[in-house]
Amino acid sequence: MSTPLAWPLAYTVTGDDCRAPVPLGFRARFADAVRQLAALGYDGVEVQVREATARDADAMLRTAEGAGLRILGIGTGPVSAQDRLTPTDPAPDVRRHARHRLLGAARLAGALGVPLTLGQTRGTFLPGLEDVQRAWAERAVRELAEEAAAYGSRLLVEPQSRAHTSFWHSPGQVLAALDRIGAPSAGLVLDTHHLESEGIDPVRAVADHARVTGCVQLAAPGTRGPLTVGDPRLPALLGALRRGGFTGWLTLEHTQGDDSPGAAARSRAALTDAAESPT
Repeated sequence: MSTPLAWPLAYTVTGDDCRAPVPLGFRARFADAVRQLAALGYDGVEVQVREATARDADAMLRTAEGAGLRILGIGTGPVSAQDRLTPTDPAPDVRRHARHRLLGAARLAGALGVPLTLGQTRGTFLPGLEDVQRAWAERAVRELAEEAAAYGSRLLVEPQSRAHTSFWHSPGQVLAALDRIGAPSAGLVLDTHHLESEGIDPVRAVADHARVTGCVQLAAPGTRGPLTVGDPRLPALLGALRRGGFTGWLTLEHTQGDDSPGAAARSRAALTDAAESPT
């Protein structure tokens, strides 16, 4: 069932601590998702969590490994999407809550020995508060990167489109911010949907930043659905990753329709086809 890919292949799944399935992940409880994804030939999962901490690591690991899969990363999207907690919120109690949740996720990632990812949970700006909110964001990301490193993990920050967050929309903006705030161990998540939404060519982005990228998240262009066999972008993308010395993992993060197993099967088939195509 293995693919000719040079890197582990993961699928987005929802942690059992979440209120509802994440929209861009496999629509099943964690144990069912890992079992079905293992049967489809995936190597691992990227788990989106809401309030899980290091105390949950052993149970999570047993469930994944029992199905024959690895946990490759911990995502923090539900902290914002489900509970509206961000470190840039004007309310001090909300910022404090967000800090607690994100640091807990960093400790979970450390206990699992995997990176932690940060995307939309960094928040959005309000008119007139941009400067102070940017300072809050940078302070929070510095602390989160330090906490991740202290617990044996690594923070990966995702450039996201302006429809989801007010700042750090390109790889260059993220890297400049990480350099400015002093987070040398942190790196990038590159999501093809967000890059394309900002008018950035994903192939060029991975070619330029492969060595500082820990994860590439994939979806079909335009629809943000499952990948399709014959997509000419995919062989070029895989070739750029290979030539750039990418050493991370690939995650399918896209809409599911009413059929997560079918969506996962289609995306995996498209990547297998692309990996076997000349570049």
